Amino acid sequence: MPAVTADAVLDAAVELARAAAQDVAVSRDDVGEHLGVVTETERVVSHRFACLARGYRGWEWTVTLARVPRGRTATVSEAELLPGADSILAPPWVPWSERLQPGDLRAGDVLPYLLDDDRLEPGYEATDDEDADALAVVELGLGRERVLSARGRAEAAERWYTGSNGPTAPIALTAAAPCSTCAFLLPLAGSLRTVFGVCANEWSPDDGRVVSMDHGCGAHSQTDVEQGPSDWPESEPAFDERRLEMVDLATVTPEVAVDLATEIAEAEPGADVEQ
Repeated sequence: MPAVTADAVLDAAVELARAAAQDVAVSRDDVGEHLGVVTETERVVSHRFACLARGYRGWEWTVTLARVPRGRTATVSEAELLPGADSILAPPWVPWSERLQPGDLRAGDVLPYLLDDDRLEPGYEATDDEDADALAVVELGLGRERVLSARGRAEAAERWYTGSNGPTAPIALTAAAPCSTCAFLLPLAGSLRTVFGVCANEWSPDDGRVVSMDHGCGAHSQTDVEQGPSDWPESEPAFDERRLEMVDLATVTPEVAVDLATEIAEAEPGADVEQ
């Protein structure tokens, strides 16, 4: 392809290009010095001007001029503000489904419907996985049009297992027994029941949360705190119910019987004593 030669008429129309840039700018002072001209194609060039508007450092006003064949008059094709090599740009656009983080959803917020969510699948679709198909039939009976796909279950399982309710959590590393042996564990349904359950112990910090079977905490149903020594000295009880005094009634005189009855009444206030 032959090189495009410079166009003297269009290259010299700097003031025409500047006026076009000032027309689209918010303020005429936002158009700065002339930065140069770029030959786009035959009889088409673009003049560049510095942008002095606040917040647009490195941006350039670009005005494209053209002329008809054998014409000696330049005309404005378009004028716009474009980023330059050193301009400040907004970060790349990321879909909301990738920007959303746990805890971002607040009361009253509603997420857009994802038609092609690879974490879900129709409840009636066969997957050739016996466990997944059985789960889908049950979910369809509950009236749900979509259920978790194999990928959705795998992502949830990985997120739960590696999170704060898995076996590597600090509270689980110091636990005396795993959740799998705790009476407060409610296993999940489906294929995840072998790995996860829901804690139902109100004293546990995981109450109402999904925990792994090898998670654990100090509120296990079968654990107990070892009793340590007391700082208070032990004293003899005022009345020892375990101490028995054997009396042969055949050898007891009436006077001794009265003394025994009086002693019992003093030891147990309110007891009936027959003399």
